[in-house]
Amino acid sequence: MTATPLSPELSTQEQLESYGYKQELKRSASTADLLIYGLVFMVPIAPWAIFGTVYNAAEGMVPLVYLIGLVAMIFTALAYAQMAKAIPLAGSVFSYVGRGIHPTVGFFAGWAILLDYLLIPTLLYVFAAESMVGIFPGTPRWIWALIFVAINTVVNLAGITSLKLMNRVFLTIQLVFVVIFVVIAVTALTSGTIPGAEFTAQPVWDPAKITGPLLASALSIAVLSFLGFDGISTMAEESTGKRNSAGIAMIMGLVIVAFCFILQTWLASALAAGRASFADDEVGNAFFLLVKAASDSGWSTAFFIVNVLAVGIANAMAAQAATSRLLYSMSRDRQLPHFLSSISRRQVPHLAILVVSALSAILALFFVGQIGLITSLVNFGALFGFMMLHLSVIWFYMVKRRSRNVLLHLIVPFVGFLIIGYVLLNASDEAKIGGAVWLVLGAGIFLYYRWSGREATLDGKHTPTGTTEEQAAA
Repeated sequence: MTATPLSPELSTQEQLESYGYKQELKRSASTADLLIYGLVFMVPIAPWAIFGTVYNAAEGMVPLVYLIGLVAMIFTALAYAQMAKAIPLAGSVFSYVGRGIHPTVGFFAGWAILLDYLLIPTLLYVFAAESMVGIFPGTPRWIWALIFVAINTVVNLAGITSLKLMNRVFLTIQLVFVVIFVVIAVTALTSGTIPGAEFTAQPVWDPAKITGPLLASALSIAVLSFLGFDGISTMAEESTGKRNSAGIAMIMGLVIVAFCFILQTWLASALAAGRASFADDEVGNAFFLLVKAASDSGWSTAFFIVNVLAVGIANAMAAQAATSRLLYSMSRDRQLPHFLSSISRRQVPHLAILVVSALSAILALFFVGQIGLITSLVNFGALFGFMMLHLSVIWFYMVKRRSRNVLLHLIVPFVGFLIIGYVLLNASDEAKIGGAVWLVLGAGIFLYYRWSGREATLDGKHTPTGTTEEQAAA
């Protein structure tokens, strides 16, 4: 049996209790903290690492790809905001789809997004380890991966306060370097440092190159940079803000980070001086090569180091926190092993954090050198989960609540569903095959739990309090 919110006026904690859950996680994250967390998760400097790849895929129109990505993700952010307002629980799409449509559908939505959340830390550790070997040639990759895992595990186990402090530090560093890059790029473009480089609108719109498949293919790569705003929803039970503070933080974070993405990639594309593409041996370091060409003062090395630390520590730390909350929520609802919902004295899901750390370390060693494969699988998990989220908004509000807000509860999620579906349709074959295998594995686990007597219900471990018979039966 599943409880529904009693009243729009209830606080987030009162709504949590109405579902039958006790307040176990520490409520100390303000709306600003959630915004900072989301920005760190998305990484304002995310385009640095994949600029060359997106540049080649989009034939130089990188800022246009991120602009379209913003439009696509805004629909999804609005859908998240609507569900977060009604269901302020940790668990992201698992909670929203499970209570918006049906617990069984929620399991598969949660299972799909789990692929995203489990592999994002792995992808980040693999990338950071590869980069560290570039800085310190001859050192083993696995050592660097384990060092990053250990640092992030310690901070997350220390509690939400430590996580907030680290988020503020790393966000400040990244924003400072965004400003430094803007100064370097503008100076180079106005002084003619790079022959042929000039301010131009072609990276934003070049009619001669625009095609739907081209943009969809590039967008499927760039969308990885936007993943993270949804992670804010996993911190809902640690928020001290007003109702829907998670939704507000998601939309604000998405707009802010998109501005950073578009500004940086527009300037970087201008510095590329109209080149058709980057060579295979330049793709991975394309952005840093442009910084080096624009400034001979050694800034490219500093940019590279900041990028590695932002990815290997700040981004991975946020991803680890989000994944542990998703495991905690699914375990609390008896959809995953019970021990994952254990809470430490510092009010964090410590066993879930340790499991995520162990899996990330193992997978990082297994997937070394396979960044492309990990990226495609991460995108599949996120996009599939987003599609289910859009459907949950329509079903929850239009069918269950009979909402009259057709714009937010029907048109927005329907358009969002079509956009995400189109991107997923144009994803790589390995992403689709790997995603299908993951869903089949989830089906096996789901059937095992059903056969072992676990019902697909979302009423927590406690009896719902303060609910009417009608709400309890919903």
